[in-house]
Amino acid sequence: MTSLNLTNLAWTPLGQGRCHHQFQLREASLRVAPGEFVGLIGPNGSGKTSLLRCSYRFSRPDQGEVRLDHYNVWKQTPRWCAQRIAVVLQEFPDAFGLTVEEVVAMGRTPHKGLFDGDSAADRSIARQALESVGLLGFEAHAFATLSGGEKQRVILARALAQQPQLLILDEPTNHLDPRYQLELLQRVKRLGIGTLASIHDLNLAAAFCDRLYVIDHGRIVASGTPAEVLTRELLQQVFGVQALVDQHPLSGYPRITWITQP
Repeated sequence: MTSLNLTNLAWTPLGQGRCHHQFQLREASLRVAPGEFVGLIGPNGSGKTSLLRCSYRFSRPDQGEVRLDHYNVWKQTPRWCAQRIAVVLQEFPDAFGLTVEEVVAMGRTPHKGLFDGDSAADRSIARQALESVGLLGFEAHAFATLSGGEKQRVILARALAQQPQLLILDEPTNHLDPRYQLELLQRVKRLGIGTLASIHDLNLAAAFCDRLYVIDHGRIVASGTPAEVLTRELLQQVFGVQALVDQHPLSGYPRITWITQP
């Protein structure tokens, strides 16, 4: 079982002055324990995607450390990281005519040699990944012809085909209708591997996350269980909107109702 630790991360986009705060990370620290589902929440532009990019070795932090267990991610090779960390992003890749089967099979690439073809084991793993997201039978479909929700599930299947030790999700439910939002997060939860996900819908975050980190203007400003974090006062402070926070009548986790002004 694998843990992720981010310690005092600082990062500023290339060409952005240090006096500007948009997208800048400052002293950001968080932990994902083995098997834990951790949510990252905050307003648009608060630094969620920037922090995730530092975590999966896309944007090198200016300072601080990203450790997978005892290994500094930024001292390892991209291949080493791809064998252990799978990422599901908001944007869909350009598939250039690839079928669903071919997109999912790309998840096996980090585990193969440069000129290796797909083995029977690779094909079996890819098939199991497609089955786990409810798309078995779609193998021959062109990825480009799928709906947004179907594409998102194919990308999750590709991530699962990597057989990762850690999963990083950037707004994974954006393109999904309510049924598939719930199904996707339930599938991720059942994997039992460490997961760090930025989640826009706070009610979904409350329902599925073991712990939450709140990021605002590049700083982690709160962390804890959903009940500890999702308070009326914090939501007003960070999101600038009043909310009613009560308990879900069936499951007991926090339920947020935004209050609109007439």
